Amino acid sequence: RGGSTETSRALKYILHKGFPGGRNSSVPEVLIIISDGKSQGSTAMPAMQVKERHITVFAVGIKFPRWEELHVLASEPPERHLLFAGDADDAANGLYSTLSDPVCTATAPGCKVESHPCERRTLETVKELAGNYVCWKGSQQPNAVQVSLCPFIRWKRVLIKHPSRCFRTVCPDPCDSQPCQNGGTCVPEGLDRYHCLCVLGYGADVHCAAKLSLECGVDLLFLMDSSAGVTLEGFLRFKAFLKRFLQAMVGQDSPVNVGVAQYDDDVKIPIELGQHKDTFSLIKLIDALNFSGGRTLTGRALQYIAQHGFRSTPVFADVQDDLPRVVVLLTDSKSQDSVVEAAKYVKDQNLFWIGVGSSFMRAELTTVTGNPQQTIVYSDPQDLFNRIPELQRKICSVSSPEGCQAQSLDLAFAVDASSGVGLENFLRLRRFVRSSCLHFVINRDVTQIALVIYGSKAHTAFALDTHTSNSAVLQAIDQVPFLGDSASAASALLHVYSDVMTVQKGARPGVNKVVVLLTNGGGMQDAAAPAQQLRHNGILVFVVVLGDAERDMLLRVAGSPSYLVHISSYEHLQYYQGLIIERICEEARSPVNLCKPNPCMNQGVCILGPGSYRCQCHGWEGPHCETRVLRGDSPRSPALPPRSHVQWSPRGLQHFSRALQHSKR
Repeated sequence: RGGSTETSRALKYILHKGFPGGRNSSVPEVLIIISDGKSQGSTAMPAMQVKERHITVFAVGIKFPRWEELHVLASEPPERHLLFAGDADDAANGLYSTLSDPVCTATAPGCKVESHPCERRTLETVKELAGNYVCWKGSQQPNAVQVSLCPFIRWKRVLIKHPSRCFRTVCPDPCDSQPCQNGGTCVPEGLDRYHCLCVLGYGADVHCAAKLSLECGVDLLFLMDSSAGVTLEGFLRFKAFLKRFLQAMVGQDSPVNVGVAQYDDDVKIPIELGQHKDTFSLIKLIDALNFSGGRTLTGRALQYIAQHGFRSTPVFADVQDDLPRVVVLLTDSKSQDSVVEAAKYVKDQNLFWIGVGSSFMRAELTTVTGNPQQTIVYSDPQDLFNRIPELQRKICSVSSPEGCQAQSLDLAFAVDASSGVGLENFLRLRRFVRSSCLHFVINRDVTQIALVIYGSKAHTAFALDTHTSNSAVLQAIDQVPFLGDSASAASALLHVYSDVMTVQKGARPGVNKVVVLLTNGGGMQDAAAPAQQLRHNGILVFVVVLGDAERDMLLRVAGSPSYLVHISSYEHLQYYQGLIIERICEEARSPVNLCKPNPCMNQGVCILGPGSYRCQCHGWEGPHCETRVLRGDSPRSPALPPRSHVQWSPRGLQHFSRALQHSKR
C-alpha cells in the first residue's frame, strides 16, 4: 500500500479490535508481524501489551531489517520467535517448529525440534573517514583566513551479520530405509509416504521388487529368432529382454527349469533345459549367444523344438520331471516357411506356446499359439520390457486348468443356423460348441448346458436339464440340424429368456447364467432389447461375431466391449476358444443375485434374505408358487410353515428344482 511503517499503530489496532472472526479464549492466538523493523514510532509499549494478553508474536524480518526493534516485538524466547524471510524455507520450517511445540503440539511421530546455528543479517548506515582536505576557517585577526586540514566523512551501507540460533523440525525421510529395490528411485511424498520410480521390467511392484511368481513349476524354453529378418539390433534387444526377465523372475529356489534355443535356417539349443539353475550362469551364457543372420524358418524351428527341445533330464534331484512344458517364441520377422502345418503339429505335443513380437506379428503369433490370449505384442522397443509381468502371468497360467472345473454355471449356446451362415460354416460353429463343452464338468451340480439353434425362429436342441454328462451332450450336439432360412437373433434371445433360462426348464436359482450367441452378424436389428432384458435378469450375453458386421449394433447387443468378440473368419474361430472360455469362467466366479432371474413362477415376487430368498405368491402356493390354490382348501396345520414363505439356500434350491423337474415329467 506504500506509506510509512507504522507498526505501533498496527499493534494498537489489534489491541482495540482483537482478531477479526476469532473464536473463544480457549483457542491460542498467534500474531505474525512481517516487517523491516523500521517503525516510525516506538513499538515497545504496544508490543508489551499485546504479549500481556497471551498472544504469541512472531516477528519475521524482510529485506535488511532492524533487528533491535524485531527483538522487542517477538515473544520469548526471541531466538524461536524471530525469523528471517530472506531464507523462506528456513523461516517456514522455524515457524512450523515453534507452533508445533508448545502451541499446536502437532509434531508428526518420529519428528523432533532441533536448533542449529544461523545468521541474522541487516544493512546499516555507518560513517567512514574518507580522508582529509584543505579547508578555510575564520581567524581572530581582521582580514585574515586560517587554513587547516578537515576530515572528510562519507556514509556507507554495511551488511552486518549477527550470529544466532534457529530452530527447525527435523523428520526422518521416508526414503531413509531405501525401500525401492532393483535400482528404483525413491521419491518422498510428505513426512511418511513415498513412491518408487522403477526401471523397466520392475514396475509391477510398488517397491520394484522382482515378482517371483514363477513359483509355478514349469519347464521353460525360450526360442529366439536369430535370422537376418530380425536384424542384429532386434537380436540384441531380445537378449536384453531375456536377461532382464530372468533377473526379475528367476531366483535360486524357483521351481523352474530354463533353456534357450535360437534359430534361423537351423535350430540350436546352446542352453539345455535345466542344466543351469543360478541366474548368473544363465546370463553369462546368454551374453555369449551370437547372431547368425540366416533365413527365417519359424515353422521348421517349431517342429524341431517340439521333437527335441525337452529331451534333456533335469540334473537336480529335487526337481520334478513331469512339469508343464512352456515354449516362449521371441520373433520380429515374418516366417519364410509355413507355420500353419507346424502349428497343427506342435499342438499335439502337449506344449504350451506363448508368442512375443511387435504388433505386425500378431496374426502369425496367434496362428502359432492357437489363442490370442497366449500372444504378447509390443508397440515399440521400450514397450517390450514393460511386458515382463504379462509374460510371467501367462507362463504360470499353464498350471491353471481351463474351464470352470469347480464353478456352478448354467450355460446356453445360441447358434445361427441360417442360410447366411451356410452349411459348411454351421458345421464349424457346431464343432466349436462341441470342443468348448469339453472344458466343463457337466452334471446337475456343476455345469448345465443348453443348445438353441435359430433361423427365422428359434428351436431348443436340448435344455439345461436334458443331459447330465459330457458324453451325452457331445452326442446330442452331433445331431443338431442345419436350418437354412433367414436369421433373427432377437427371436433366439427371446426364446432363451422365456424357454431356456427358467426354473421350469432346469435353470438353477443361485447359479450364474451365460448365453453365448454365435452369429455372422445377420438378423441383429431387433436383438438389443431382448439382450438387455436378459442382462436385467442377471443373465450375461456374450456375442461372438464372425465376418463383417456393424460394430455399433453389435455393442448394443453385447452391452460392453468386454462381452463382444469379433473374428474375421470362421477358420480363426478355434484360436479364440481360450479367450471365450476364460470370459465365461470369469462370470461364473462373480457374485450372484438369487432373485435374478426370478425363480418364482406365476408372477410370484422374489424376496431376498441373508444367503437365501423366498417367493411371495398370489393365488398360488409352494416354494416357487407352482401350485394353484383351490377354493375351499382346508386350513393348514399350525405346525406347517406359512405358504410361500419357505426360505431356500442355493444348494437346497438346486435339489428341490431337480425334484420338481422329475415330478413334472
